[in-house]
Amino acid sequence: MGDTECRVLSIQSHVVSGYVGNKSAAFPLQVLGFEVDTINSVQFSNHTGYQEWKGHILNAEVLGDLYSGLKANDLCHYTHLLTGYIGCASFLNKVKEMVIDLKKLNPGLIYVCDPVMGDDGKLKQIIPYADIVTPNQFEAELLTGIKITNLETAKQAMNKLHEMGAKIVVISSTSLGSDDLLVCVGSSVNNGSRTSLQIDMPKLPAHFTGTGDLFTALLLAWLHYHSDNIKLACEKTVSTMQCVLKRTLAKAKEKAGLMKPTPAQIELQLIQSKRDIEAPEISCYAHLL
Repeated sequence: MGDTECRVLSIQSHVVSGYVGNKSAAFPLQVLGFEVDTINSVQFSNHTGYQEWKGHILNAEVLGDLYSGLKANDLCHYTHLLTGYIGCASFLNKVKEMVIDLKKLNPGLIYVCDPVMGDDGKLKQIIPYADIVTPNQFEAELLTGIKITNLETAKQAMNKLHEMGAKIVVISSTSLGSDDLLVCVGSSVNNGSRTSLQIDMPKLPAHFTGTGDLFTALLLAWLHYHSDNIKLACEKTVSTMQCVLKRTLAKAKEKAGLMKPTPAQIELQLIQSKRDIEAPEISCYAHLL
């Protein structure tokens, strides 16, 4: 892979122990050849699915200070910006200022937005600046006001996000499948022509944390390497996710025995999945809609 010209600024949550936010996104991006600089929108001891967590939230002023330090040292030569959890409107406004400035510094910069809702849906205002958006079904419905009940309404929601400015929209998971299947849908618009696709993936009997962050990081990477083939990029992303989640569930069951796995036991097995991240074997295939 080794494209040393690729540099990502990732603004997401951070946990000391476990894998969500930047902890879930940075490693796979690095494995796939990207330099990754991280700003932690929150820093917690562990994710909030545990019984307790401690830590603090970064405010907009400190975010601005960090960015001004990068600019002062001429360190803002990024090819990609990636954002995840944003907890308040002032932080969002500062991110918007940064996106505008980074695109002035590099008009070719690709902004990948995982619109994780931290407040009441104000993230809608940043979608026009995003090149790629990766909501889940709930987030897509909140952003567009369209209830997703079938493939037609999923396409309508993706089209609305295109109209708002995003060139590529991938809804990472929907409940349009069956009890055993989740459905990922995606759409890209290029020079007026649109490609839409669907990937069915096995629904595993567990609740995982950090999956959306991992999904978006993988998609960023594979869309870079297959910029003219959203189908292959999504297939590699979803297939990698399946490998990681199956390994994670197997390990959790091994540790938990007959009991339900604890949050610590079901942390993503990311490091153990390095080879699958580097060279995914496609197990989930997309078909065009």
